[in-house]
Amino acid sequence: MSPTFYRKQSLITVLAIASLLFAGNALAMTTPATGSFAYDLYDIGVNQILLGPIGFVSGVACMVFAAIMAIRQMLLPAAGVVLGGAFLLKADAVVQSVGAVIS
Repeated sequence: MSPTFYRKQSLITVLAIASLLFAGNALAMTTPATGSFAYDLYDIGVNQILLGPIGFVSGVACMVFAAIMAIRQMLLPAAGVVLGGAFLLKADAVVQSVGAVIS
């Protein structure tokens, strides 16, 4: 490799690290007001589906499917399915953390 390639590579790395260090505005997402149309959608989508029995059963099904994929030596797709299943099983914590800070 030529020396100019390494200079370009290091410049790109420095710019990427510098862009990660800049602070951005954080916006908090709150639950919509009770009685509004947005609250009805939020209640159905988050409280009844994601945090309810549908979300829990989907999370458990994902974990079972990931175990089957791991037994069949499909490890990379199984890892993605485990992450998705963990998201569904811990949806209450994820909803709270996403609602706390959205940047």
